[in-house]
Amino acid sequence: MSGPVLLLDRDGTIVVQEERYLTEPSRLRLLPGAGAALARLRRAGYRLAVLTNQSPIERGLLTWERLRAIHRRLIEELARHGAELDGIFVCPHRPERGCSCRKPQPGLVWQAAAKLRFDPKESWIIGDNACDVELAHAVGARSVLVLTGHGAGLPEAVRARADLVVPDLAAAAERIQAELRAPRREEVFA
Repeated sequence: MSGPVLLLDRDGTIVVQEERYLTEPSRLRLLPGAGAALARLRRAGYRLAVLTNQSPIERGLLTWERLRAIHRRLIEELARHGAELDGIFVCPHRPERGCSCRKPQPGLVWQAAAKLRFDPKESWIIGDNACDVELAHAVGARSVLVLTGHGAGLPEAVRARADLVVPDLAAAAERIQAELRAPRREEVFA
């Protein structure tokens, strides 16, 4: 499948974040409307990939095996709604490591772009945290801040840096599709 790519944060954007770290597959729950929103985007021709910081791996709180089980559960839950992911890209490092893959550093985007063959400048990054907005700016992508998860508590300065601020993933899907249906500037003024 080819088409525009949406890069999504996991916790607080697609799934409920009740605890600091999701370490049990049985605790994974989709946010209301998230599965349907991703299915809608998929049907519209978008490719979907998850970019997620998972420092519990380096902290010893989560194994790669358990993380794969969590992601299998995520894939199953999304499939129930007709949504499918093209990839899940993970940074396992603590923030103090200073790695190139922990958001807002661009490493995960470069990994996704190499595997899925897309130009990051033609993509959208959707998340509930300042690091997602910063990441979008770092790679020249459009940013969508959802007010689920951490998004509701972010200061106005962070919200102002996002290209779009929406209540949830369903609203993000609607706005992204509307943006692409809108005539290009040169068509309007030609």
